[in-house]
Amino acid sequence: MPSQTVTVGSRVGLHARPAALIAEAVGKAGVPVTLATPGGAPVDAGSPLMIMTLGAQKGTEVTVSSDDAGVVEQIAGLVAQDLDAE
Repeated sequence: MPSQTVTVGSRVGLHARPAALIAEAVGKAGVPVTLATPGGAPVDAGSPLMIMTLGAQKGTEVTVSSDDAGVVEQIAGLVAQDLDAE
């Protein structure tokens, strides 16, 4: 399964707004995607609540996994962005 590890870019981590944007992109992609922190269990990236349970702060490494390499790249790019930037 393709995966990519990236560093969380949002200045306050993967809280409500970034989690919602990531989950929305996963939903539009139409394939299952998981996110995991080092040593943690993977969570469903299609659920904002599950993303928030990671407790991932800015600078935390997160591994994005899916059967679709293009979707992995897309979601990894979102995780790495500061989704709080206006």
